[in-house]
This record gives sequence, C-alpha cells and structure tokens, in this order.
Amino acid sequence: MNIEQKNVSPEHILFEAPRDKAFITGSEAVAEAVKRANIDMSIAYPITPQSESMHLIGDLYAQGYIKDYYRAENEFAVMAAVHGASLGGGRVFTATSGPGTLRAAEMFPVWAGSRQPIVCGFMCRGISLPPSIQPENIEMTFLLDSGMLMFHAENAQDFFDMILKGYAIAEKPDVHLPVGVFVDGFFTTHTREIVMLPPEDIRLSPYDPKCSPVPAFDMETPPMRVVRDPLLNKSNFISYAANASWHQEILAAAERSKKYINHYMNGLIEVDNPKAKILIAASGTAVAQSREAIRDLQAEGIDVGLIKVKSIRPFPEKEIQAATENAEIIIVPEFNAGGWLAREIKASLDHNSRVISAPRIFGGMPMPKELIVNEVKHAIKKRA
Repeated sequence: MNIEQKNVSPEHILFEAPRDKAFITGSEAVAEAVKRANIDMSIAYPITPQSESMHLIGDLYAQGYIKDYYRAENEFAVMAAVHGASLGGGRVFTATSGPGTLRAAEMFPVWAGSRQPIVCGFMCRGISLPPSIQPENIEMTFLLDSGMLMFHAENAQDFFDMILKGYAIAEKPDVHLPVGVFVDGFFTTHTREIVMLPPEDIRLSPYDPKCSPVPAFDMETPPMRVVRDPLLNKSNFISYAANASWHQEILAAAERSKKYINHYMNGLIEVDNPKAKILIAASGTAVAQSREAIRDLQAEGIDVGLIKVKSIRPFPEKEIQAATENAEIIIVPEFNAGGWLAREIKASLDHNSRVISAPRIFGGMPMPKELIVNEVKHAIKKRA
C-alpha cells in the first residue's frame, strides 16, 4: 500500500476529518470511497458506464488497498461470488449498470434474505431496445421490492459519501441489509466536479462479522438455517410461514435503518423552502436540474421549493407527507419512462392529484431546466 492507513469510526471519516478539494469524475469518486472503505474483496465484470470505476478499483487492489479482486464471468456470477464473500464475513463492494443489473437481479433478494451488508454501486443506463448505453434510471423500478436499501445520489459528492455511509448503515446489527447506491450514468460517472475528500491515510474500521444476525460461514459454525435446513424439502405450510416471516423481518430491518439514515445522511429527504405552495420533488441528477429551474422561476417571482429524495428504500413516506402538507402543486421530474418516483409519492399522499409526473426524460436525453420551468408554469395556468 502506498499510504499507511489508520482505522477510524464512520463518524470520524464522514463528519470530523478535514476535507480537501479534488476535481474528479463520479467513477473516480467511487474508487476514492473504496480506498477508504477497508474492503476485503471486490469482484468485477465490465459494463458501460460502470466499467471505469471497477477498473480503478482493480488499480487499488494492485496498490494494496483491497485484499482480493478478480473479474468474474458475467454479472450474475459477480453477484453470486460477492454473496459468498460476504457470507464468509468479508466486507465487499461491486458495481453494475443497466442490462447487467437485470442479469444479476436474482441475487439481490438473496443478499437481503441472508441479511448480508453488501454495498453495490448502480450506474444507471438504458436497458430497452433499441440498445442504449445512455443515462436512464428505469432499472431502479425493478429493485424497489428486492429488500435492499436504495440511495439515489445527486452528484459525485453524494456518490462518494453514500458508499461510505452505506457501510456504516448496512453493518449495524439491527439492519444488516444490502445497500444499493444509484447514480444516473454518464451524467455523474463521466463528468468532473469538485468533490471534498477526507485524507487518504484513514479508512473505516474493519467489518466485524460477529455483529451479524446471521453467523458467518466458517469451518466451526453451522451455516444459516435456510441453507442448513432447506425449506423446499419441508411442507408447503412451513415454507410459506418461514418465507413470510423472513420477508417481514427484512421489512422491519429496513424500518430500523431509518434512524441510522437520519444520522449519517441527515435525513431521508432534504427540503428547501418548505412553505412554498409549489414544490419540485426529485431524486438523482434530476435534483441538480431542478435547482437550476428553481433559480429561474424565483427570478420571475414564482415561489418554488425543492424536495430532494435521498432514500428510495426505505421510502420517506411520512417525511414527504409532512413536507407537502401545504403544497398545491408537486412536480416530479424523472430520467425514466415509467415515472416510478411519482408513483411512490402519489401512493404516499391522500390528495395526490397535486402530483404531476413530468417531465419524464428517457433514452439518454438531457433534461434542460426549461422543461421543468414549463411544467411548473403549465400547472399554474391549469389551476388558475
């Protein structure tokens, strides 16, 4: 290792350590986070726009920051192998994108069902025909009920911080669920911006598998019950009851994670100008575009507030209810065709006719601030 690192608490590395400016891409921000995460193993398979970040993590392995690293056969193999490494008590990291997410999707509920605190980066991209590698986050809708915690980063700073915060949250004994940290590919991964980084000579303290609610696999400890005593060999009644109770425990663990998300991420949402009658609610890169639109609207004398949704799972239902209590119009811009965030927000609110699922941009197109401005003005005119 080029630099001798000192083990520190999440609180120190996230809140107390001094930070210096670095002008880096989102992919480089991933590598900087992994450099400070004290990773035991990282397993990779290339897919655009994720490839660069995992290549950089391979460089970290060569430099001694990671104990083991290799390229697997495909995305499913990556997620299965990462699962095995986590079952053995290791702290692991990997990443994927678009079609890779769907190819690997079978493993994500397995991670959650076996209560493994895996952190995975998702650099979202198009998945439909005709093929597209361009930014789009429709893949997130496929994972909403997979059991993992889901955080959506606005920019490279969020991406860096949320990876480290993901380990701090996931490894709590009363949580122990996987964390997906999502960004809109290319917009975040391949553009440079200023990211504030703590020193290179500190890293998270090692993961302690003894804190896991499920014993780690080793030669002395019997495997977890669902492996040792396969439910499929039992009666349907036992299988149903065990599966249902385990699903309830995963949901309960996600609920318990909220107090840690509030601590490490300063809340599941972030609200600016909450008293405004018009609110824009967004996640990911759409937040940055919304900030630009709000500047223009306020310059014209139109009072608009912002809700930045940081945690998608657990979803901040009560927080959004409180934040929108006085709102008359709620605009939800998204980088996907289906409008999954708007659906989640509508499901949270009693008077959901206030929610306007637009603009929705997909296929890799950008979201000019003018589109959001026009949606706000159109909504005002329609309600006049």
